[in-house]
Amino acid sequence: MANFSKRQQEIINTAIELIAEKGIQQLTIKNLSKRIGIAESAIYRHFTSKLDILLGILSLFRESKDQMNRELTSMQTTPTEKLKQMLLRRFAYFSTNRAIASVIFSEELFRNDRRLSEQIYEIMLANQQVIIDIIKSGQKIGEFRNDVSAQQIAFMVTGALRLIVTHWRLSEFKIDLIEEGEKLWETVKTLITVED
Repeated sequence: MANFSKRQQEIINTAIELIAEKGIQQLTIKNLSKRIGIAESAIYRHFTSKLDILLGILSLFRESKDQMNRELTSMQTTPTEKLKQMLLRRFAYFSTNRAIASVIFSEELFRNDRRLSEQIYEIMLANQQVIIDIIKSGQKIGEFRNDVSAQQIAFMVTGALRLIVTHWRLSEFKIDLIEEGEKLWETVKTLITVED
């Protein structure tokens, strides 16, 4: 786990709870201190700003994503199964971590802050590269189509994932994210798999 003190972890977890319950707009130092039952100044001893708390949330997401990617790349299975697992695990993760999905997919948060946008961009690039590598390995053995670049397929997959999660969030979580992820996987498989 990221190198956070017990109190920092409590603040980050409370921030995640607040976002999940009331939305990203309600994440303020005042609301955090009230929820935890400590003075605002106590929070500032652990994080210099709300931005640093958001960076902490991103750090936890990156750690989780990196672990998931390590597991996927070490799987002794086909590229098709790896890509399927990657997609379905992402949807499952966001389904059970709504607040993190709200942070990751809140573009308004990142427009005005370079540190946040850089973190998200690095996470996105790393994720994209894992997908590209899986697709290239599938193309190499004839499992996936070669007439479309691995990068374009990866853009299509990640773009669709992002759109589905955004739709889920904007519907106030009324659609079944897991079911939508399974539908996306079937569509992607149909589009990229070489027919026998």
